Amino acid sequence: MIAGGGTGGHVVPALAIGRELRDKHGAEVRFVGTSRGIESRLVPEAGFRLELVRSGQLKNVSLITRLKTLSDVPLGVLHCLRLIREFRPQVVVGVGGYASGPAMIAAVLLRVPTLAYEPNAVPGLTNRLVGKHVSAAAVNFAQTSAYFRNAVVTGVPVRAEIFALPARAMDAAPRLLVTAGSNGALVFNETMPKIIAPLLAAVPGLTVVHQAGARRLEQTRAEFAASGADASRWSVEAFLTDMPTQYAAADLVLARAGSTVAELCAAGKPSLLVPFAAAADDHQRKNAEVLAEAGAAVMLLQKGCTPESLLRELVALLNDAPRRATMAERAKSLAKPGALERIAAMVLKLAGR
Repeated sequence: MIAGGGTGGHVVPALAIGRELRDKHGAEVRFVGTSRGIESRLVPEAGFRLELVRSGQLKNVSLITRLKTLSDVPLGVLHCLRLIREFRPQVVVGVGGYASGPAMIAAVLLRVPTLAYEPNAVPGLTNRLVGKHVSAAAVNFAQTSAYFRNAVVTGVPVRAEIFALPARAMDAAPRLLVTAGSNGALVFNETMPKIIAPLLAAVPGLTVVHQAGARRLEQTRAEFAASGADASRWSVEAFLTDMPTQYAAADLVLARAGSTVAELCAAGKPSLLVPFAAAADDHQRKNAEVLAEAGAAVMLLQKGCTPESLLRELVALLNDAPRRATMAERAKSLAKPGALERIAAMVLKLAGR
């Protein structure tokens, strides 16, 4: 049983773990999620059965929402107790997110082996609460191990083709990739149109690919066009479906600092990271700090992300190929290939296989 979800950062690796266990080890896998998370669409599309439980947010929400969530938790745990008794899983894997807490609590109460998966430098609330009670944990950063019992630094499941990308030639015309998940990032959508013209003027040959999200696509594209910047040197898209191709063509990536950081390391890409300030427990800033301290990225806090500061940082990085090459090497040194296989092996060990 794999429990949790909400955002792509939880659901995508959960599905990767589920496919690995099902396709390579013949496991029967059932998911537990909520109707509010994207797992309600992605899990059935991937061919897995999804059980829905009631759960919600406790952090960065109103008092009324917190009270409702607290009232739902006991009901969610009771529901998960019933699901576990029915399905009789040998292992329950919690990937964080709304449904992870009730399922992991129920598994601990029923003495079913549990594995917590935590990709961030500092665990979210759910994994912090259950961390010392789980059987084992798969983490991405060594410092995260302190929050769990029997933690192993496995890394984050990343597609094999991203690890295999060749290094960019230092004499290639530079390309900037701006990405921020399926919905884009408001700070990038608002700021990039203001600086695209001077950015292109300051960096010879530069091209820019900007992922804006569907809701802001037309407005962002119109603002880019209104800037007067050469339209042959920029493109604004709702979604970027082939990320390995996009990473391969990029010399610098402007991004948030959620699950993307694992892909940046796997691809060996230098980055300018602007952590999402409202992320639960400020985990994006802590993720970005790990890469920045290693020399793999530059971090710019959102409160300081003005048109002037963003332009200054981008120009400095895009005009310094040797610096980018060093950052790329340091990003690659943080990558952890084989994460999916290590996580699956932990699950199989807990199942007694």
